[in-house]
Formats: sequence, C-alpha cells, structure tokens
Amino acid sequence: MADLVIAEDFFHDKEPVGKTSHSDGENKHFIWPVNTGKNGAAWSDDEVKAAYEAHGEEMVELGVHGTTVAVDWDSCTAEGSCFGVCPVQTFQWYRTEQDIPAADCKDATFEGTGLTEAEERLDKSDKSQPIREHDCTVCMACQEACPRGAILIDQANLEFHEKADGTFVKMEGSGGPHSHD
Repeated sequence: MADLVIAEDFFHDKEPVGKTSHSDGENKHFIWPVNTGKNGAAWSDDEVKAAYEAHGEEMVELGVHGTTVAVDWDSCTAEGSCFGVCPVQTFQWYRTEQDIPAADCKDATFEGTGLTEAEERLDKSDKSQPIREHDCTVCMACQEACPRGAILIDQANLEFHEKADGTFVKMEGSGGPHSHD
C-alpha cells in the first residue's frame, strides 16, 4: 500500500468547488479544492501526460472528488486497482460515460453507466470517479489497493458531505450527526 497523499483534513475550513451529480436526482459527490495539485503523481506520469496530449487537452489541477470516498484526481494515474477490489462498484471510469475534459466533470451530471473494470479505461487521462460514493461499504479495499495513495475512505466525513449539501442535522442530546432523507 502506498502512503496516503490525501490529508485527513482535506476539506476542513473549505467549501466544495463543485459537485458531480448522479442522474438519479438524489446522489452526488462534492469536488474539493486542490490537495496535491501539480505535485500529484499524474503530473509526472509520462503516460498520463501523453494521453492528455492525444486528447488535445491541457492538464489542470482537478482537486479531490468525493468526501467519504475521496479520490485525489491530481494523483490518480488510472491504474484501476480500486475497481477490482470494490465489492459494490463505487467507481466508474468517467471518460467511458462522458469523454470530456476532467475539469468539465465539475457541476456535471452522470448516469453511472461508465465502465467499471480496470482494463476498460479509455486511456491514462481517465479518472476513477466515485459516482456511487453513497453505496460504499467502507471496506477500505480501494484505499489499500491504490498504488498512488490517492484514495481516502472515511465514513466520519459524511458529516462534512451533509454540511456541504445542506442536509446536516445535529440531533438534540445525541451530539452526533443525523441526516434527513
């Protein structure tokens, strides 16, 4: 397992810079400000750089996608290790559903119909998108499998997802979060 590159407090004192919505109209994952940025593994990976060039796209800092299932897109090099170990298909290759620049995923809506096998990525510019973050069982397998340390799983971060979503409700007397459906 690689050392984690996502700071445990990557969202503290920050507001999301966007979100990616699921077409079900109910679920979404937030996009948080840059974590590793140009220091992320994707920026020094020759195959990733060549894939962006083949698309005619400039590499830009992409930030962290997801809150309880957080993927640092600046460190994701599209290895696909997370796909083979996830028991509930939390991830999809975003380009296999919408072949758009990664930066255009901000505030976009996806159906969740992208491919979910490691070898099915479009190319090395593709990213592991936590489109079904809401289905995560917190087994931690993807975090352990990621060779770049680009995934952080923490169910305790649900409170921050709910706060960003405006659905956080603190229950009186319990001291803990509770969300309304």
